[in-house]
Amino acid sequence: MKYYYLIVLLAAFGCKQDKKYHDVSQKEIVVSQTDAIQDILQFQRELNEEFKNPETSPLPDRYRKDFESLDFFIPDTTYIIKAKFVRTPEALPFDMPTTTGRKSIEVVYGIAHFALNGKKHQLEIYQNQELMLEEKYRDYLFLPFTDLTNDEETYGGGRYVDLSIPNTDFIMIDFNKAYNPYCTYNKKYSCPIVPEVNDLTTRILAGVKVFKKAKK
Repeated sequence: MKYYYLIVLLAAFGCKQDKKYHDVSQKEIVVSQTDAIQDILQFQRELNEEFKNPETSPLPDRYRKDFESLDFFIPDTTYIIKAKFVRTPEALPFDMPTTTGRKSIEVVYGIAHFALNGKKHQLEIYQNQELMLEEKYRDYLFLPFTDLTNDEETYGGGRYVDLSIPNTDFIMIDFNKAYNPYCTYNKKYSCPIVPEVNDLTTRILAGVKVFKKAKK
């Protein structure tokens, strides 16, 4: 079940480790890509089900009752990134601003370094200091980001990706699983504002697109 980052409700997703190149045949690569696409499509199905369900949907009833599906980019394995993960154990907790004026207490758990679309990038990845005290969220990490699709194909305030603490010096980031903050759909929610340091100077053509309300 997918959880969304709403200050008090988050979730973590496991990551599959890639095999070494010399151990992988072309057939296995194709199968791996197919599995990745199926995983992305499953994420989309589960997200749509969350939005249809009145118990879990962030949509006001006037929008939820006619809701069919969010608008997604076509799944693209180009945006499944294996990033070098540099932990920052000396980082101090700080107050991350939110859309309602509340503060979310976060710490920079590590920095992801990767190349995408011909450029090198880095993103800070955070751990919520309150949620880390709960057993089921102990390995949860939070990645908010903005990119050059904002205010065009995607929500202007950026998007989020849920991650989990890796066991190695690398972390898998699947931008196909980037989703909008709940405040995109309903102003009653309090959502962390993406720090400027996590502004990507490239277009992330993956994940959830901007929400367009159905015309009456």
